[in-house]
Amino acid sequence: MSGGTVELILFGMVAAFLVLRLRSVLGKRTGYERPAEPLTPANGAPRPADAMVKRPGQPQAQAQTLREVPDPGSPAGQALARIVAVDRAFDPNRFLDGAEGAFRMIVGAFAAGDRATLKPLLSEDSYAGFEAAISAREQAGETQRTELRAVTELAIDAAELRGTTADVTVRFVTDQINITMARDGSVAHGHDAVTELRDLWTFQRDLQSADPTWRLVGTRSV
Repeated sequence: MSGGTVELILFGMVAAFLVLRLRSVLGKRTGYERPAEPLTPANGAPRPADAMVKRPGQPQAQAQTLREVPDPGSPAGQALARIVAVDRAFDPNRFLDGAEGAFRMIVGAFAAGDRATLKPLLSEDSYAGFEAAISAREQAGETQRTELRAVTELAIDAAELRGTTADVTVRFVTDQINITMARDGSVAHGHDAVTELRDLWTFQRDLQSADPTWRLVGTRSV
């Protein structure tokens, strides 16, 4: 994030584009987000929990993502139905698309120390934690290298509605390389090997807010 004025302007334009792109998928309000009727995909047929989805133009490495939406009769499925009753434009499968986009953006921005991209996507408390970790890394003269090789599983693990505030927790199973380099170029943490990581990320939004963005409010490894 250092450099001349031109670089700063270009970076700002790229960050703004990424945030707007994410909002168009994760939080677009066209009448969507997190039916008092049974919860089913847009085509009306229940989505198999083990459906393998390949999107047009998707790289082969990303083609075999296991995607899972809770059964409508489960506690999470019933909570999603209550969310849709408040915001009828919410669709769980589209939400997973947006959650994956958010995951990729946040993981990449954290590794790069890109505060401008992180801030609009995180709650205040979450941003404070991320920012503190970035600052500590910078003060130590360390740099982070992260490669997200594949998202192998993507599932809505839990959901909750409190008043008009909705929380949706997504389970991500990913293959990543994470290395922290010390000031002298040596490896401080991690290793140059692909590791499977399992994370639960919770996104939150006030369904009556004019702001369509679902913000990350909590993360933990499982």
